[in-house]
Amino acid sequence: MLKQRVITAIALLLVLLPALFYPSPTPFSVAALVLITLGAWEWARLNGYSEAVARLTGAVCLGLCLLAWWSGLLIQPFPLQKVWLLAGAFWVLAGAWLLKAGIGQWSKIRPLVRLTVGVVLLLLAWLAVCQARVVGIEFLLSILILVWVADIFAYFTGRTFGGQYARGKLAPSISPGKSWEGVWGGMVGVVVLAFSWYWVDNSAYSSGPSIFTSLAGRGLWFLLPAVLFLCAMSVVGDLLESMVKRSAGVKDSSGLLPGHGGVLDRLDALLPTLPLAMMLHSV
Repeated sequence: MLKQRVITAIALLLVLLPALFYPSPTPFSVAALVLITLGAWEWARLNGYSEAVARLTGAVCLGLCLLAWWSGLLIQPFPLQKVWLLAGAFWVLAGAWLLKAGIGQWSKIRPLVRLTVGVVLLLLAWLAVCQARVVGIEFLLSILILVWVADIFAYFTGRTFGGQYARGKLAPSISPGKSWEGVWGGMVGVVVLAFSWYWVDNSAYSSGPSIFTSLAGRGLWFLLPAVLFLCAMSVVGDLLESMVKRSAGVKDSSGLLPGHGGVLDRLDALLPTLPLAMMLHSV
């Protein structure tokens, strides 16, 4: 399993890193489009649809993304400001409601509604990651690393201190292994990252603006709650995908990435974080 994980990770890096650092945003947008299309295919399968419908869902998602690209939305952020606000409100309200209601409530939602909402959220995530790349490589990297640091710190803090200080688990019916201590550890890691990166951005070592500099532009008082919010929503994305998988009775969203599961297993925390980061950047 470890060997598979390493090989898959190396293969992904060999594709994504050159695309990310290419002078034009186009190669990375194409790579992200492939992942989002596969994510749409996985989403349909997780919601009980046949292989044929799943492939059609992937094709529809691909078509919508290409239409948005043709319309110029990747390089014109202003028309999407209200969209980011609506996406942010949806993720916060719907995420809180679903996590409180649990798996039983999720299964009561009509499959077509779940399918449609999922495709729209995948489209928004793709638009967000592409626009972040247009803003700058360091800007996009800072968002991605924020999510990765939150996940890594949460994992190791949860393994070390999980269950020692908080009463009960974070969401025992959805993801029994996650603890409140893990969430707090992830938040500490993100805060350290944010202020450290902000300091580097204001030194001679910066190569471009980051999400942290953008947030701090409204005042350092804004930076702290903003990064804590993004960290919390990355957890929400992770938990929501876990809830969908439990409802479907599967461990992974697919087997597309040997050793890692599926595309959605790698993107779950980014799906809310990317549009929310663009929302905070554009307000």
